[in-house]
Amino acid sequence: MASVYNERQLSDISTKFHIYGEIQHAEACKIGHINETYTATYGQGGNLVRYIHQKINGNVFKRPVQVMENVDRVTRHIRSKLVANGEKNVTRKVLIIVPARDGKCYFKDPEGNFWRTFVFIENIRTYESVNSSMQAFEAGKAFGKFVSHLSDMEGPRLHETIPNFHNVRMRFDGFIKALQKDRFNRATNAAEEIKFFTEHEAIVRKLEKALSSGGLPERITHNDTKFNNVLLDVETDKEQCVVDLDTVMPGNILYDFGDMVRTTTSPTMEDELDLTKVKLRLPLFKALARGYLKSTKDILTKKEKKLIAFSGKMMTFTIGLRFLTDYLSGDTYFRVHRPRHNLDRTRTQIKLIQSIEKQEDKMQAYVDSL
Repeated sequence: MASVYNERQLSDISTKFHIYGEIQHAEACKIGHINETYTATYGQGGNLVRYIHQKINGNVFKRPVQVMENVDRVTRHIRSKLVANGEKNVTRKVLIIVPARDGKCYFKDPEGNFWRTFVFIENIRTYESVNSSMQAFEAGKAFGKFVSHLSDMEGPRLHETIPNFHNVRMRFDGFIKALQKDRFNRATNAAEEIKFFTEHEAIVRKLEKALSSGGLPERITHNDTKFNNVLLDVETDKEQCVVDLDTVMPGNILYDFGDMVRTTTSPTMEDELDLTKVKLRLPLFKALARGYLKSTKDILTKKEKKLIAFSGKMMTFTIGLRFLTDYLSGDTYFRVHRPRHNLDRTRTQIKLIQSIEKQEDKMQAYVDSL
């Protein structure tokens, strides 16, 4: 759980970055599972200006310096592409890092915590779930632009901020180990969920076969393409910026698109308790695919396109597996806000997988037609 907002701590942190003005107010943001995030308001030349202060979760990101090196490189590259393309309002379309007083893109406090600051993007909104086909289209377009902008980024390979983050085989093996240990005696509560995942190991094997046979190039991918990581303009609902870049690293396009399917096509949040509401809405999938393929048409391979529908099932399976593993392991990774929260999340993923399986042929047929 996030620590209680500490006004004195934020006031001290506020002096460590190149911000002109004094902090007036700050409040904790509740969105997100991992990091502690604060919106801070500053008095600056007679105006009020907002910034984002964020403490990186050191339990999740063991190498925060590498995380920030990736974020810095990626945001600089995207910004240069936007400028070169003559885009307007560039500071609304890519995260802008505010450097620390020592020139680094982060600040390390006396307790060893790593902090970073971003320019706050005004007049935007995020949603936990998609409300329209247009929003799904905008989400697909935004994440497609993101991977396309980075397709020509030169220099050394990005750091793997969480090694094997989307290694589905490793996730499955980790689930089996957690099940065998059952340190918190929770397996009995999750018997049906455990049965589902053990009986669907074929999903893992299909991905392994696709990766080993070629045609799925390594790309710089976002790796956490939840819908609430797209900022939409408050008036037009048009995509503005992709955020939450901690997991940007070498990856596979299927991970990104698949997680978009998981987080945009169901009318519910990922921890919905009423499972009768959980389903893949085919019109939203189609809008998502249209937006994504519109932005990636110049870089997508035939094999990547052929596995678009499968990627939704595969990533929902992977994330569900992670929720279940975390539940069995004592809730050490994802933030939980109620008992059995991770188990509730697991059940939602299972229901969505079942809905995808019923529509997978129609989904891929539509993608093939684009």
